[in-house]
Order: sequence, then structure tokens, then C-alpha cells
Amino acid sequence: MSDVSDGPRRVAIACQGGGSHTAFTAGVLKRLLRRGALDGHRVVGLSGTSGGAVCALLAWRALLDGGERSGELAARLLDGFWRDNSATDPVERLANLWSLASSGLENFVATPAVSPYDNYLAAFGAREFRRMLERRVDFGAVRVQPEGEEPALFVGAVDVISGEFRAFNSRRDRITPDTILASAAIPTIFRSVPIEGGLYWDGLFSQNPPVRELTDLGPDEIWVVQINPRRYDHEPRTLAEIADRRNELSGNLSLHQELYFIEKIDRMLREGYLAPGEKYRQITVRVLELSRSRFSRFLGTASKLNRDPDFIAALMEHGESRAEEFLDALAFERAWLDRDADAVVDFFDEEAEIVASEAFPDRGRYRGKPEIGSFVREHLCRDVRLDLTRKQVARDGVSWSVRSLSEDGTSVRTEGVARATLARRKIKSLSLDGG
Repeated sequence: MSDVSDGPRRVAIACQGGGSHTAFTAGVLKRLLRRGALDGHRVVGLSGTSGGAVCALLAWRALLDGGERSGELAARLLDGFWRDNSATDPVERLANLWSLASSGLENFVATPAVSPYDNYLAAFGAREFRRMLERRVDFGAVRVQPEGEEPALFVGAVDVISGEFRAFNSRRDRITPDTILASAAIPTIFRSVPIEGGLYWDGLFSQNPPVRELTDLGPDEIWVVQINPRRYDHEPRTLAEIADRRNELSGNLSLHQELYFIEKIDRMLREGYLAPGEKYRQITVRVLELSRSRFSRFLGTASKLNRDPDFIAALMEHGESRAEEFLDALAFERAWLDRDADAVVDFFDEEAEIVASEAFPDRGRYRGKPEIGSFVREHLCRDVRLDLTRKQVARDGVSWSVRSLSEDGTSVRTEGVARATLARRKIKSLSLDGG
């Protein structure tokens, strides 16, 4: 039997901020919310910061207002917002190029900077941003939600004066254009946003995105759409690389802390140090990460302000593709958890291979369906278990933490990582490496 409980899995989705890069998030949400994609799952909440807050807002309204056609509504809202936000006319394109050029120059020479309080374009930009939101969402119809079955929304921001983090909560706070603008108010571009006596800046300085609040919804799983990569391919040496990596690390700091806490509780539950109940429950964490390898020449701190239509469209397309791969990996995981060897073998391409490292007793290389079928039946579905107390990551490929059990199944022989690469809904390769 599967290790997961019967009934729909309660899922909360957290959307990290990152300016224009969050067009990737829009693509992910479009694919995840497509009709039938989440069969067996129910979205109980969304959270977001900055551009992630915009995407979470639009998906949230689609789930509330769209009924059975919520996926179509989500796609329409997300496509519409990012179309409006793209630099399409000649003047906007010129301004976009100037913005990118001046941001790049900051790494080499001192460039003049203007406070948003001295720049009339800052107020103009805030008004345009507000109009884009109001064209997609009827904020007059948005009310504080009572406790119930409808999904909740959390929006991250930070109070400039007190320094306190705040996650605006649709169960308690009325979500307005100012809520989203506060979460996206980059202090070098926008003025702080006054809300209920506080002055708020971009949530990138606080929770990016809010995760802790999602645990109050009792989810079985939290899916994180991550913009800033966890790993870097090499030592940053140029000023541009150093600035980019510093930006990524600062953007990931709170996220990694909150995910670590969830994983720690999961492991303590598994090992018997905590008793499952109303206060503690296992939450499976899954991460969908923007691929740095695909956009390595185009991603960087400056490009988070890039509104070029082709760049935005490419990011959205990549988000849909990554979400498709993620859903295929979920189906493969279910078959593996159920130890359904025939279903697991069927996921592999005819020319696929499995490579098991020396850390695993049955190490070796297995190519083609016959060899893979034997390995799956004799080893993978028999004594290699997925460890869902560790996060699953969809990056360039998909990875899971795994444990190899002893022959009698009473003890853990090896802990490691399974990494799969997928193409056209099939697994091209699966590696088992010691952790």
C-alpha cells in the first residue's frame, strides 16, 4: 500500500518573489491549475512575495471565482497580467533597455541614483501597477474570508519602521491593491506603502515567500516555486556574478530556514521523538526551481527588471514545462510508493538507464527495459524507499531522498538521493547515489 493517506492531498503553494523572473511562476501555476492536473489534490492555500504575490493573488482569485473552469480563468488572468507588464511599445522597449543597461553599469562604475521620493516616475509606476491589478481582480468583491474550505492567501511584506515581518492573511485581512503593492515595493523603485498605520516595503526583505503561515492550514504538502537557485555552478568572481549570488542568497535565507524547520519536525515524527496529532503532522515539501542552466546567459539581478516580451514568454513557457515534468514525477512517485513494479517500469523510456552507485548493494548500470524491469522488481520496489521527510526538488531533473533497507526490512542500510531526468513524459535516466 502507498505511504500516503486516502482522499485528496491538501496542498499549499508558496511563490517566491523575483521581479520579472516570476513569469516562470505564472507558467508553473497555469499548468498546475489546468483541469485534471491536480486530481487527488486540493489547494488549501497560496502565499507569495513581490512578483510571487501577484501570481499567487491571480491564482487564488481563479480558484475562488472560476469553479470548474478555474484553470482556464487562472491562465487568462496570468497571461493578461504579464502581457500588460511586458514592454511592448517602442517607448517602453527603449526604457526597458535603458533600465537593463544602467543596472548592469552599476557593477562597473558609479551611476547616479534618484530616490523614489524625488522621482515622479515612481508614483506613475505605482499607479500603473495598481491599474494592472485592478484590470484582473475586482477588489471591491474581495472580503475577509471566514474559516472554511476555500483556499487562503498570504502576502509577505516588511514594516519599514518597526522592521517586523508581516504576512497579510485573507482569513483576517482584506486583500487590496495596496497589499500587493506593499509586497512588491522595491525601495529603490517605489515609495513605501501605508497600510493600517504601518509603512511597508517589498517582502523580499522578510519572508520570501511566507511558508510558516501555510502550515496553519493543515496541508499534507507544501509546494514551493523557487526563483533564486539554491546552488551555484562555480565561485562567483566578477562583480556581476558576486552581486547576482549575493542577491540570490539573501532572497533564499528565510525560505531555507522555514523549510529546514518543517523537515526537522518531519524527521522527529518519523524517528518517534514527537507524536503525530493536532499539533504536529508530517508535511511533504516539494520545490520547483527555475532552471539556471537554461537561462544562464540571461538571468541575473538586472534581468529581474527585464520586461522584454520574448524574455517573459520564454520564462512562462519554461514554467509550464517544469510543472509538466513535476506532475510526471509525482505520478512516478505514486507508483514507486505503491511498489507497483509494472507501473514504475512503464515510466522508463525504451533507451533509459539506471545507475546505482557503490553505496547501494546492487550497484551497477542497467540499460533498456529488460534490465531495468529486473532491477525495479528485485530492488527498487522491494528495498529502496522514498524518504518524504526530506524535500523533493525539481531542478534540472527531479531528485528524492531515498533509503535502502536491509534484506529483512528492519533497518536502513544506505541513505542517498535518487535523481531522474525526464523528457516527453518518460524517464531517460535514474541514478541512485549515496548521500
